[in-house]
Amino acid sequence: MGSRGQKRTETADELPADKRACSSLEFRPSSSNCSSIRTHLNSPNSTPDADMETSSSTSASSRSDGEHEKEDESAYGSCDSDDAEQQPRHHILRDYQRRRSSSDHGKLNTILSNLNEGNGGSGQLAALTELCEVLSFCNEDSLSSLMADSLSPVLVKLAKNESNANIMLLAIRGMTYLCDVYPRSSGFLVRHDAVPALCERLLAIEYVDVAEQCLQALEKISRDQPVACLQAGAIMAALNFIDFFSISVQRVALATVVNICKKLPLEGPAPFVEVVPKLCDLLQHEDQQLVESVATCLIKISERMCQSSELMEELCKHELINQVTLIMKSNSRTTISQPIYNVHEVLKLLNELLPASTGDQANQVVLDKESFLADHHDLLQRFGMDLFPVLVQVVNSGANIYVCYGCLSVISKLVVLSKPDMLGELLKTANIPSFLAGVFTRKDHHLLMLALQIAEIILKKLSDVFLSSFIKEGVFYVIDALLMPEKCSQLMLPVFGGIQPSFDSSQKSSAREFQRCLCYAFDMVPSSSVSSCKIDKDTVCNLAKHIKTNYFAPELVESDKGMTDVLQNLRTLSAALSSLINMPVDDGTTVQHEEKFYSILHQIMLKLNGREPVSTFEFIESGIVKSLMHYLSDGMHMRGNVEFTGSYDHLVVLGKRFEVFTKLFFSYSDILVEDLPLSILIQKLQSGLSTLENFPVIPSHGFKQRNSFATVPNGRCVMYPCFRVRFVRAEGENCLSDCAEDVLAVDPFSPLDAIEGYLWPKVFTERTEYGELDAEELEQREVLPNLLPSNANSTEAKSSGFIDSMSIDLPEMQEDEANFSQIASEQVHFRELNSGETMSLDETNMGSAGKEQEFPTESTKNMRTPCSASGDNDIKDSSARLLLYLEGHQLDRTLMLYQVILQQLLNSEKEFMTWAKLWSRVYTITYKRALESNQDDPQEHTYQERKFSVSDQKIASIQNMGYFASMFACKLTSDLDKSSPIYDILFLLKLLEGINKYSFHLMSCERVRAFAEGRNDNLDNLKVMVRSVSQNEFVSSRLTGKLEQQMQDAFTLSTGGMPLWCNDLVSSCPFMFSFEARCKYFRLAAFGPRRGQLNAISRSNSGTSSDRQTTSGGLPRKKFLVSRDQILDSATRMMDLLARHKGLLEVEYNEEVGTGLGPTLEFYTLVSHEFQKFGLGMWRGDHCSFITSTTLPTESVILRNSSGLFPRPCSPKSDANNGIQFSQVLKKFVLLGQIVAKAIQDGRVLDVSFSKAFYKLILGQDLSLYDIQSFDPELGRTLLEFQAIIVNQKRLQESICVENAALKQDLCFRNTRIEDLYLDFTLPGYPDYVLSSECNLKMVNSANLEEYVELVVDATIHSGIARQVEAFKSGFNQIFSISHLHIFTEEELDRLLCGECDIWAFNELLEHIKFDHGYTASSPPIVNLLEIIQEFEYSQRRAFLQFVTGAPRLPPGGLASLIPKLTIVRKHSSNCADTELPSVMTCANYLKLPPYSSKEKMKEKLLYAISEGQGSFHLS
Repeated sequence: MGSRGQKRTETADELPADKRACSSLEFRPSSSNCSSIRTHLNSPNSTPDADMETSSSTSASSRSDGEHEKEDESAYGSCDSDDAEQQPRHHILRDYQRRRSSSDHGKLNTILSNLNEGNGGSGQLAALTELCEVLSFCNEDSLSSLMADSLSPVLVKLAKNESNANIMLLAIRGMTYLCDVYPRSSGFLVRHDAVPALCERLLAIEYVDVAEQCLQALEKISRDQPVACLQAGAIMAALNFIDFFSISVQRVALATVVNICKKLPLEGPAPFVEVVPKLCDLLQHEDQQLVESVATCLIKISERMCQSSELMEELCKHELINQVTLIMKSNSRTTISQPIYNVHEVLKLLNELLPASTGDQANQVVLDKESFLADHHDLLQRFGMDLFPVLVQVVNSGANIYVCYGCLSVISKLVVLSKPDMLGELLKTANIPSFLAGVFTRKDHHLLMLALQIAEIILKKLSDVFLSSFIKEGVFYVIDALLMPEKCSQLMLPVFGGIQPSFDSSQKSSAREFQRCLCYAFDMVPSSSVSSCKIDKDTVCNLAKHIKTNYFAPELVESDKGMTDVLQNLRTLSAALSSLINMPVDDGTTVQHEEKFYSILHQIMLKLNGREPVSTFEFIESGIVKSLMHYLSDGMHMRGNVEFTGSYDHLVVLGKRFEVFTKLFFSYSDILVEDLPLSILIQKLQSGLSTLENFPVIPSHGFKQRNSFATVPNGRCVMYPCFRVRFVRAEGENCLSDCAEDVLAVDPFSPLDAIEGYLWPKVFTERTEYGELDAEELEQREVLPNLLPSNANSTEAKSSGFIDSMSIDLPEMQEDEANFSQIASEQVHFRELNSGETMSLDETNMGSAGKEQEFPTESTKNMRTPCSASGDNDIKDSSARLLLYLEGHQLDRTLMLYQVILQQLLNSEKEFMTWAKLWSRVYTITYKRALESNQDDPQEHTYQERKFSVSDQKIASIQNMGYFASMFACKLTSDLDKSSPIYDILFLLKLLEGINKYSFHLMSCERVRAFAEGRNDNLDNLKVMVRSVSQNEFVSSRLTGKLEQQMQDAFTLSTGGMPLWCNDLVSSCPFMFSFEARCKYFRLAAFGPRRGQLNAISRSNSGTSSDRQTTSGGLPRKKFLVSRDQILDSATRMMDLLARHKGLLEVEYNEEVGTGLGPTLEFYTLVSHEFQKFGLGMWRGDHCSFITSTTLPTESVILRNSSGLFPRPCSPKSDANNGIQFSQVLKKFVLLGQIVAKAIQDGRVLDVSFSKAFYKLILGQDLSLYDIQSFDPELGRTLLEFQAIIVNQKRLQESICVENAALKQDLCFRNTRIEDLYLDFTLPGYPDYVLSSECNLKMVNSANLEEYVELVVDATIHSGIARQVEAFKSGFNQIFSISHLHIFTEEELDRLLCGECDIWAFNELLEHIKFDHGYTASSPPIVNLLEIIQEFEYSQRRAFLQFVTGAPRLPPGGLASLIPKLTIVRKHSSNCADTELPSVMTCANYLKLPPYSSKEKMKEKLLYAISEGQGSFHLS
């Protein structure tokens, strides 16, 4: 075997892509590479991975894609249709192709003649090279059947020329190109024995590049000749040495096998059985696309073998069941974070393996299966024990209705086939009664029927074991409610928990099957006709009645007797808690009221954590959740929009209740965190939520992007289907006219405001002294244009004219695509108010949550006439001009049209709706004039917008109750009834998360109150140590999985393409979703699908050799030259020029050769350090006075603060005295905001440590006195102690009998009179910051201590830093809206911005580092290196990361998220390895490590290279 036979190593250098040109009339991807011929393995040539991936993806989808083409196109119009105006252009192209084909045909004849002459190897080599070149650029018209038939035997003969590898390579490449250009030539090649020749070369595998070309040729041939490939042994030939190839080549090999398996002959021998073990091994491959292909092969093989029990038994011998189980486990963990591939096909296989009992109609195959399983109970038990818990977990994870049905079907068969003793063991693996109770909340009658069948079989076989648990888990109550619907209203557990759309499915490969009834969804042989449902309307009720009559005693029907003791006790406690709400409370009974609340809470927690477990049904049905929510919110969570009139007393009451709650739930110091009462309550709520919620996931059945023209609202081409809408004037509407157009194509992602902007000028007319004027003519006569700049007057006219011309003259516009796209992009009617530049769909249609609005001033409102229409559709008017209705329901103006129609569909229970029907229907939207009102809408006044009095603000700030009060005014989900138990659970979880987040504040407030009431007389006892519950406790794995599935759907081009619950819950309850899921949602909402998809691609391909290209290949890049000596100045110039650039920014240093990822990461690191230097006057602890940049020290020391950086306070009055210097500080904060936003946008990491309080300000949260301790512990503690003294003084003043001497004695601070502290009214640590200029506020005494504390708090966290924070936000908003960050916590924002700093475990290093080119994980130098890395100190580890990647920190997710993957290769040297230094390629995270003789020598050289290699990029 020659050198080509060695395993090919993947080099860092990539060859140019394939030079084959696509036909101008037809796109035909090619997988071949026309690079120079490789003569031996060590040549630096390799087939590009991109080419291979094109081939495999094309082969796998080319046939299936075309099958639905006509059906898909009928659903919506296409912008690619031929028009009369385009015919001349097509004629020109056809004439050119005809001349080109004639020329190619002549060349091919000459080449064929040269090949047949056989004039030596060099002549044939030249002829083959020319043949490949001609085939690369010709099309199907250039070839004839005669020419293809003539070329085939010659190419096959030359492919067998073992004496010349280059001729073999080019001959096989010629076959590949021939099949690509002229697909029918595969038949000619098969006739001349091309397949056996290719298989022979693959099995010999003497040359890797020849073998790779053989695989590509076989893949092309197998598309049209799968049977011939099967008979020639192509399956085994493709898989025999698959491990020798790269991932992309392996995908091509599997694509070949898939093509063959899709057309397996129904009769005859089964030569494919021998490849099953190999396929089973490949199921554990790390590449998901490869696993998908393997699963498809196994499914097709199983379908072919299912008619023979012997073959099925042979199939099971290869551990296929175990492998399938492992796949389902890996794809159905607690959070569905990875795509689910072929679950539908796997469930079909499982349903086929287990016989279905059909009574007298059972065929011989079913009887054989039953007989086999009866004789092999051990096999069935092992199968069930492995599979049963996985199936239950899949259903509980929130899978769609088809997957749930498939899982329940398999569970039902397992239950039927198992004997009682085996069934008992099987059911121990899962809580089956609780599982069935959850299934009963689903609406579909197919699922209800299966759940009833499972329950009936279990009760029949094991009634004595499961009867009590069926009652405890609520199964009996649900069955009873099915028979008596009037009982549904009495149950808090909803029998029909939600709406499941009939078109719900995430399996795009089986879209046709999903249009049929669920009864036939898992049939192995699809029915050609549409069959009726097997379940009639009485079947479910009859089975439920049978179960109730035969297995449940009649006395259980009585509610009191059927209730468990746990449920009765919890109901009693719930009633006691509810009675507290109506109990009158005054100053004399407050303590008793709090003690009673504490006692009831304590008893509830004892029950929840008692010896007898509390089921989810008992927990929900007891009313504990609703009572607890009512009490903690004082009933406010049920009100629509809360206004706190006289809010002081209300906030104080809420504050005290929260303090008592916190005292009970966080005062334990001797138990584990997971055993805290709060953790137990959260677990119960999460379990209840998983059982009850039924939020839908809406898939698009493999939606493919294609051009459509949207007339409304902007008239432009879009890459997705449009809704067909008819706009009709409402009955009785006389002020508006009819819409002239009949049916219009409407952009589904257009907000209703934009639709109104399109309709208004077309339907509004007004009779004036000039006659009838439409809205556009009125524009020119109104006052509004006078308020706008002179060049803005024609905005409406231009826009309207554009729409009209686009709808009429579309063919002309299509002739010039470039001009069309440019005009369309310029007319988008959405603007980012901070930047003022026009944005594309990616950046604009991101849902209502992140959309900024600009409201007119009062003067502008008054100057507008009642009928005036805004001339600029970019800015939302303060009031609606039109009301829009769909099927009688008024549309929510904050939503996208797609969300409105989708929600309407989900709320209706009418016809069976498929994805195609969703787009083919014509929707009728009626419009009428909105009633005008001079008064503001009272609905708009939420709690957050209300202005408190000064005293109320002080109390709210001190007690920090504003955060909790604001929650009662927020909207959880617009499509969820507030009386639903799901709403109570979500709201209580939201409140508990807030209490957990602010537990330190609440406990501190409780200690201050205890000090004031005399229950604590020592200021040292004010110190609080709180053990908060981990934020991960609040994450719902079920909701996270659903959000992940929805974002993975192809149609989720923006957050506006998701169901309402996704956006609403992420906005109101972000803690319910994992950090990783919210990061994906954030990128989709803030930056659009392009960055989100690239991020997903780069992460999914993180193990392949094409990582360096996929990370950002689809985004435009801008390079910027910077100077290391003037980093901040360079950063300022960069942001001035490129802040609004939507692409990636890359850095190149002056007089250095390095560019790309590494230098860019280092640039952000250097900028981070510059912002932390002394002398900038930006941060607390920097006590240097403000200085200009000209006097800035050249060697400034970096400011270090263990608590993180927080803005340095500056008096609002300082502008008058030193305005120039402070303006420089504000400019620095603007630049910092730009840098932070750009780093987040581009996925860069900053090396900076902001304080938790500063992150709160970034997130728009208010700070209180208690937050000061987080960045200045000493000042914070002192102010808190002062506050305790003040509260104590106020309480004494309210007493009836108080002596003045006692007052003076109590106003001591640690046995020192306040006056003796000699405090003046300047900000501590900042003597130039005067807090008050009043003459009576010079020194602090007992009388003005409270005012002193308030002024210090205000200067520290409010007025003293307000301008700096606003400057930061203004810079940030120039990149993207800072409001998108509100879904993160402070800790998560730090992680998102600054990455990870975790300690690396040895196993983690092995798992996430790639060893290549001479090194393996067991190589001695690698073992030494990993040990050295683990021994590094924190500073050395940071320096190592900086050396290898360009940044001292890892991205969020640690080593696993590093892209490209950290790769360590052997560095070859001519001399002794110990004299060499390691070198790196930071752009590829590539470390070249010499094989040092010892660990000590390696550490010495590595540290030297790290220290000396910093600060420059040069060739290595």
